[in-house]
Amino acid sequence: MSKEIFFTTLVTVFFAEFGDKTQLVAMGAAVKSGEMLTVFLASSAALVCAVGLSVLFGGAVTKVLPPATLRYLSGGLFLAAGCWVLLRG
Repeated sequence: MSKEIFFTTLVTVFFAEFGDKTQLVAMGAAVKSGEMLTVFLASSAALVCAVGLSVLFGGAVTKVLPPATLRYLSGGLFLAAGCWVLLRG
């Protein structure tokens, strides 16, 4: 296991997830239920499942498309989503 990839992924995902709606939902569930450990474990399991599917999908896609194509495709999708949000806003 590469320490560089581990820590780069850890920091990137942490900052990408920090303050997003997932945290707000988990915070609301913890406040409403008062069961912080249960909410923490359920939220953690949900994130593990979501990331697991993403990694599996990413691994399958890289067998079909080269990395450069994926970078351009994902960049184009992010730009299109941003334009869509701006135009709808």
